[in-house]
Amino acid sequence: MSRAFVREGEGKLDDLPDRPISDARNDVTREGLAQIEAAVAAAQEALVAAQAEGDRSAIASASRDLRYWSARRASANVVAEPEDDGQVRFGHAVTILRDDGRQQTFRIVGEDEADPAHGTVSHASPLARALFGRRVGDVVRVGSGEAEILNVSRMNALGEA
Repeated sequence: MSRAFVREGEGKLDDLPDRPISDARNDVTREGLAQIEAAVAAAQEALVAAQAEGDRSAIASASRDLRYWSARRASANVVAEPEDDGQVRFGHAVTILRDDGRQQTFRIVGEDEADPAHGTVSHASPLARALFGRRVGDVVRVGSGEAEILNVSRMNALGEA
């Protein structure tokens, strides 16, 4: 058969490029580790289902997700909850008062579990890095403004101190 009649890529399953993995240390909370383990299980299930259906696109997608989440699980470093609230550390909930009057509370967590819309920020974010080691009353640079630290507390995943 002439090569002109064969679709390019036919008969070959191209892997999707891997999802980028941050160079930052993969610190996670206990809840973050559980989320990663759930993502590994979901990717495994999706891969089995895609293979059973022979869906090449879904196989490639599930394989990529499984590689990503397996790598994140292998590199996960569960950080113990802070023992005191004297200084901002990984896992703390921090309340700040921005210079524009907005008050915000968020918890510093791992990269994969961060969701600013739901009150969590990554430990690798510029905001978290500016806060680490600081105390209540300290003023830190936040973006183009400043913010005062109003409260530092241990908080569980349900937002309870």
